[in-house]
Amino acid sequence: MPKASYIHIPFCKGKCYYCSFVSFNKPELITGYIYSLLKEISDNYKGEELKTLYFGGGTPSLVSIELLKKVIGKFRFESEPEVTIEVNPDDCSFEYFKGLKDLGFNRVSIGSQSFDDELLKLIGRRHNSEQIINTVKYAKDAGFKNISVDLIYGLPTQNLDGIKKDLEKFLELDIQHISTYGLKIEGGSFWGANTPDNIPNEDIQADMYEIVNEILTGANFKRYEVSNFAKQGFESKHNLTYWNNEEYYGFGVSAHGYVDGIRYSNFESLDKYLANPTVREYGRFLTEQEKLEEEIFLGFRKTEGIDVLRIKKKFNIDFESKYKSILEKYSNYIIKTPKGYAFNLKGTMLSNEILPEFLS
Repeated sequence: MPKASYIHIPFCKGKCYYCSFVSFNKPELITGYIYSLLKEISDNYKGEELKTLYFGGGTPSLVSIELLKKVIGKFRFESEPEVTIEVNPDDCSFEYFKGLKDLGFNRVSIGSQSFDDELLKLIGRRHNSEQIINTVKYAKDAGFKNISVDLIYGLPTQNLDGIKKDLEKFLELDIQHISTYGLKIEGGSFWGANTPDNIPNEDIQADMYEIVNEILTGANFKRYEVSNFAKQGFESKHNLTYWNNEEYYGFGVSAHGYVDGIRYSNFESLDKYLANPTVREYGRFLTEQEKLEEEIFLGFRKTEGIDVLRIKKKFNIDFESKYKSILEKYSNYIIKTPKGYAFNLKGTMLSNEILPEFLS
């Protein structure tokens, strides 16, 4: 039974050069989109009390408080839910954050990416470092006590010193959560067809990842997933839904969901979605083998790793016996935990090479 829901808001003022997410520079369609979204929710949401609700994008902060209220009003919640919205530093004010807080939002994720103003321009961002500082201040003044920021490393012209300076600036903000992403050039992005020639190579990106881990863990942040760091008690409950391989709703253009054993996805075409918001583009039941593989792949993303007793109960297998040879082969990268197994830092960095061996 789903206890979480993701809402995709596919509108942006412009496309960042690295972005391959489904988004559109068509703000005039926001109101019509929200009403299509409400219809999709009405037809599919079964009234469960949600633990988490997450508005991602795109740029959800382009949506008015009045329209967000209509969407939130469609759901029921447990007593202390986590309700998150992604925001951009160039379009938020204290008044907007106050409106969000009054609606029940209690967590914000700020698309900051870097504190280097020249680098922000280079990657197509519309904000500057001062706006990041102001956005955090507005959120705090409005009463938010759970604030996350994004950092991208491996960007063109970026070096190790630049990453260190970015992290120092982010830590000065006194926030509770930091998501760090290594740059990946994908086909749907502007850079996919116009790749810069000054991107740090894989070895330098690996060094950057190690620096990120070293500095953030030294500043009382715990890495709880490959890319995510949080102070104690501020881990993203919504994202843990994905990594714990639990069911969730996905609403909106291109949204993915997992309900009643079915993985599904919505139309990526805005026109098709607006015309048929209750029709899925794709959906199918997962086999038991696929469910097991997802349990392993997603579980190893977490620093706490996989729970072998949970796997035994769900799939009736002895994990240690079934994968004995792999565990022995990668004993320098996979560590024993109280509940099962997890990657150490080196294992995490090599996870794309190791995890496919669990497919069998």
